[in-house]
Amino acid sequence: MAELTPMMRQYLEIKKDNPDSILFFRLGDFYEMFDEDARTASRELDLTLTSRDHGKHAKPAEERIPMCGIPYHASEAYIARLIAKGYKVAICEQMEDPATAKGLVKRDIIRVITPGTVTDAACLDDKSSNFLCGIYLDERSAAAAFCDVTTGKAHLTAFSGDERVEHIINELGRFSPAEAILNDGAWAESRLLETLREKFHCRVERGGERRFLLADAEKSIRRQFGEEALKRLPAGNPAAAMAIGGLLSYLYETQKTDLSHINDLDYYEQGVFLELDLTARRNLELTETLRNKEKKGSLLWVLDKTKTPMGGRCLRSWLERPLLSVTAINRRSSAVAALVEATIAREELSAAMTGLGDMERLLGRIVYGTAGGRDMASLRAAMERLPEIKAQLASVKDRRLGELAAELDVLEDLRDRIARTICDEPPFSVREGGFIRDGFDQEVDRLRHILQGGKGVIPEMEAREKEKTGIRTLKIGYNKVFGYYIEVSNSFKDQVPDTYIRKQTLVNGERFITQELKDLEHEILTASERVVALEYQLFTALREEISAAAVRIQKTAAAVAELDALVSFAAVAVRNNYCRPDVDESGVIEIQEGRHPVVERVLKDSLFVPNHTFMGEKEERVAIITGPNMAGKSTYMRQVALIVLMAQMGSFVPAAHAHIGVVDRIFTRIGASDDLSAGQSTFMVEMTEVSDILHHATKNSLLILDEIGRGTSTYDGMSIARAVLEYCAEKKRAKTLFATHYHELTELENSLPGTVNYNIAVKARGEEIIFLRKIVPGGADRSYGIEVARLAGLPEKVVQRAKAILKELEAENGVQYVAARRESDQMTLGALGEGEVLDAIRRCQPDTLTPIEAMSLIYEWKQKLQ
Repeated sequence: MAELTPMMRQYLEIKKDNPDSILFFRLGDFYEMFDEDARTASRELDLTLTSRDHGKHAKPAEERIPMCGIPYHASEAYIARLIAKGYKVAICEQMEDPATAKGLVKRDIIRVITPGTVTDAACLDDKSSNFLCGIYLDERSAAAAFCDVTTGKAHLTAFSGDERVEHIINELGRFSPAEAILNDGAWAESRLLETLREKFHCRVERGGERRFLLADAEKSIRRQFGEEALKRLPAGNPAAAMAIGGLLSYLYETQKTDLSHINDLDYYEQGVFLELDLTARRNLELTETLRNKEKKGSLLWVLDKTKTPMGGRCLRSWLERPLLSVTAINRRSSAVAALVEATIAREELSAAMTGLGDMERLLGRIVYGTAGGRDMASLRAAMERLPEIKAQLASVKDRRLGELAAELDVLEDLRDRIARTICDEPPFSVREGGFIRDGFDQEVDRLRHILQGGKGVIPEMEAREKEKTGIRTLKIGYNKVFGYYIEVSNSFKDQVPDTYIRKQTLVNGERFITQELKDLEHEILTASERVVALEYQLFTALREEISAAAVRIQKTAAAVAELDALVSFAAVAVRNNYCRPDVDESGVIEIQEGRHPVVERVLKDSLFVPNHTFMGEKEERVAIITGPNMAGKSTYMRQVALIVLMAQMGSFVPAAHAHIGVVDRIFTRIGASDDLSAGQSTFMVEMTEVSDILHHATKNSLLILDEIGRGTSTYDGMSIARAVLEYCAEKKRAKTLFATHYHELTELENSLPGTVNYNIAVKARGEEIIFLRKIVPGGADRSYGIEVARLAGLPEKVVQRAKAILKELEAENGVQYVAARRESDQMTLGALGEGEVLDAIRRCQPDTLTPIEAMSLIYEWKQKLQ
């Protein structure tokens, strides 16, 4: 093999230390990639793959090293694409000026960008956090640490016992990390690895035990968060310290920059937040829909009317972590109630926060050293909104809002400092100058005057020299050979001062230079380079000053984020006619005219039919719900779970009245799909989920169980369903909504304590059925399966044949065929409420209607009743 060039030796040495990263190697104005990195980048970024010699002697094409490159100033977009695909990118920069370097330019890694440490806005969702996760697991303990480097927020929790892995997986559901660092124990846990990779599409790295050493972890915690943070961690469970220590070790190794904005560690224990497993999060569609994985159609879509990115992230975190403390819940809902009442102040606050920049992430980029002039201008613009927000906030009387007003620092000194330094519309890059405001620095102004008025500086000097020497033909010129010169005609050459140095003799005169002219020439020719360097130096000083005030800015940003989320809750409550729930520890769930928050927003041609719910601590703990498919059983059960969850977030809820006894966990078993990748059938998936529920539910849990046992034979399924129902009611004594097609289970109302029957009311007209969407006491008399099949569009011949087979089966088994209800059997308005009409009457404002409008409404209601 030929001897390597010095540059290629340098590249290979740096690449050796970063084998798992795509190395962006700076060469002049380009980042170059070589060998396998070049092949990968070429494939993933659609770049042209070329080649170059790797030795000092030319080689055949097949022995040349593959390479490709990108312009350094356009690197962000390319890096974003690689990060989105799960790669790590190591940035290798020139550490000295190539023009002044002696020999090979020094190069080194300045940062490793990974999916969990990316700060570029192009790679991030404004209203979603981007978490890096550290997980420690051993035979007795487990802990998970989460950090969003873009905002500096850090969270930590720890568990022990047999269920520690399940708890860790549930915590992953709260944070959805983009990247995870695992110790050897966690790496060996297949359930954990599968969840991270398959459920969260998370980049997973084996950190080994060296990252998670307890002594090193404690040093890192003291360094980053202080002694007090270390003292807050559980003495009996060192896993907590080792999890955050492993995460910090990875950050220090990859980021190689100031991380001072990561300064507050939120350690919390089990029992602070309502716990939801991944199945419940998916089934309740909290942040995305089941089918399309979109925000629209989720609970977050309904609740998130925030005006700022940080407010959106705050509200999302509340949704991911509902509270268990009644005091904390009521503190939040009291603030929402005050904002609901203060209509003008709420609208003014909303207007003041509209378009306010992302102070948290702007600060993160400033501390990181990746911010530009536009980031500074955006931060200043955000700060300019703060006085108005603080003034409006002070006008709303509420304890928590008062605390937020006190925490909200208007940052006037920092705002003015940025305004004095940075111009209103700075260019994109801080490496090219033009962003320092005129008048801020005398030297910058002088150099700009030279650059912008260089043609004026020379005439000024020419005029001075004419006056000083008395030579009226004196002129200053320029050429590429001599640079600037003074030209004097032969008739005046006797008056030339001794300080003039002769450079050239012409036919009609002489050309001279002076020290002053050479100095001016040097200034003119180097002014551009010097002003750019000086502007960057001034910007760096400003960046350091803002970074030093990080805690003040973070505290204010957190106050604005919380206020934005509270205003969003209030705005949604007013717009959607929500009520403030009474939340306590009574163990009772009582909802009057409850509605599904999402379904009622997506209905276009009809009004949502509200329903009552009562689940006592002892009585009516278990509700068996029967009725046909498509009638609304699943919607009703989900709405109860969502109303409970919203109440524990501190939000108002879609109901006329709600009394919510805090629940510790919400479990769901709704729908089923084969897990073919794991080789599991629908029934196996169903039974696995039911098993998890029965093992982990407590008497304070809320269980949503839909069609348990339907994946196997009728008698097996019914037996399993009954056994599960009895276990929930007698052993767990948990509040349970149990939907089933096994009408035989309705008999349990008479034998199983705390059990009550409900069904979805149906109106039948001959062979036609209408779903009334109303939950009424009692069990359903039949399933209306054939009628539902007709509604779904089954051919009429198939429907009629199904009816004939049903009659034969019922005759064979001695069962009397139950005919559909006749028109005369339909429920009355008083009995059922006829949901749509009653809801329309409640919303109607009679005092504002004209006689014609009133008559039109009555005709419309009459038509619906018919």
